[in-house]
Amino acid sequence: MAVDRTPLPAVAAPPYLCDHIPLKAVELMTGVRNPLVRGSFDLTSAGGLGDGSCAIYQREGEQLKVLLINLSPGGYPGPVEEQIEGGATPLPEILPGVTGYYFKRVSGENNAAFSTLVRGKAEINILLEIGVEGRDNAADVLALMKLIAPKLLTDASAPSATPKSPSSTPKKD
Repeated sequence: MAVDRTPLPAVAAPPYLCDHIPLKAVELMTGVRNPLVRGSFDLTSAGGLGDGSCAIYQREGEQLKVLLINLSPGGYPGPVEEQIEGGATPLPEILPGVTGYYFKRVSGENNAAFSTLVRGKAEINILLEIGVEGRDNAADVLALMKLIAPKLLTDASAPSATPKSPSSTPKKD
């Protein structure tokens, strides 16, 4: 069967899984059509930072989890900087005041790829546990982050108006 290398959509559009995750993007990056979905997000909890998760499973066979998206009110930039120093690729500035990274599993097992974004105390994690062989799985988690971060991050996670010292920019040799 030919691999669908169509890039993920540049704009989020319905239908959505868990009210915020575009189905078309999920289908392309996981290869799963009509997935089994569990979870939800509450963008009003944790002082407006929001929390929740959305797990996407294959319906056939063992119902393996293929994708997990988490939103939590416990984000800190330190672990992001450590991952970037360890070789993860920095996320572009999807929204003002964000820091993050993405990478694919070095072993290539299950075509897995991961991304984390932190803004204030809010954190979004994307865990593509089983990606489509032949696709750029790291690019897929980056594209999905670009689609969902503006929807999941609330005004409560926005950087404060008080000036901060310049953020440390990772050095790439």
